[in-house]
Amino acid sequence: MNNTVIRTLSGLVFLLIMIGSLLIGPIAYAAVILFIIAVVMHEYLEISLGKSYRIPRLLAIFTGLSLFLIMFLIMEYKLEARFLLIALIPLSATYISLIWEKETESYHKNQYLAGSVLYTALPFALTTLIVYKENGTFDGTTLLFFFIILWVSDIGAYVFGMLFGQKNGHKLFPSISPKKSWEGFYGGLGSAILFAIIIYISGLSDFNIFHTLIIAVIINITSVLGDLAESQFKRNFGVKDSGSLMPGHGGLLDRFDGALTSFPLAIAYIKLLSLF
Repeated sequence: MNNTVIRTLSGLVFLLIMIGSLLIGPIAYAAVILFIIAVVMHEYLEISLGKSYRIPRLLAIFTGLSLFLIMFLIMEYKLEARFLLIALIPLSATYISLIWEKETESYHKNQYLAGSVLYTALPFALTTLIVYKENGTFDGTTLLFFFIILWVSDIGAYVFGMLFGQKNGHKLFPSISPKKSWEGFYGGLGSAILFAIIIYISGLSDFNIFHTLIIAVIINITSVLGDLAESQFKRNFGVKDSGSLMPGHGGLLDRFDGALTSFPLAIAYIKLLSLF
């Protein structure tokens, strides 16, 4: 079985799981997101810290899981926001655990422990803010809209990059990602805008056409930047793929690198303008 077939099949399984979790209900959504957070944080910490700092790494992952779970419980069961302070307990324990590490450079590892929470867990925790309507009912369509734009952007960038950007194309950021081209970038942007219009016409968007297009552009552009940031992160540690969970795609960090930067900004746009 060639790599293209493997990549396509694993991608389809991934899509079905994500779409299914958003359509089934809150418990399925929470279970899938908790799994993703655990794997993405593990991959991030494996790259940055290797096999060392086992206890601090576990505590950092527990912090990330707690952050999402508490935010989910607040939204699902109408708990008070002050319960978020509970996440400070494992976060503090993460730093305290470094006292027992024997390496002289252990203090400098704080940036990766904190980074794993802020960079990988927080964006997923913020999705709880857009999967509940004003009346408190669960509705995953807005988050599904986010994912559709993200996936379409990736596919559009890949197709246009292959067709027009490989031989005589213009490199987007060759020092970080030699294969990315401006042709692919504009192809992804055009695809995102086109599908944003389709999503609006189909009624899957809770926003007017202007805000639907703005959100699509935010997700498209910042997801490209997120992809480049993650590529630079891996290059600094001499790593090609963040993992091997998804055959043909790499790890989950590779799959969600764009979402980690684009989703928080899109959510901030929605919330700051009181659109949701």
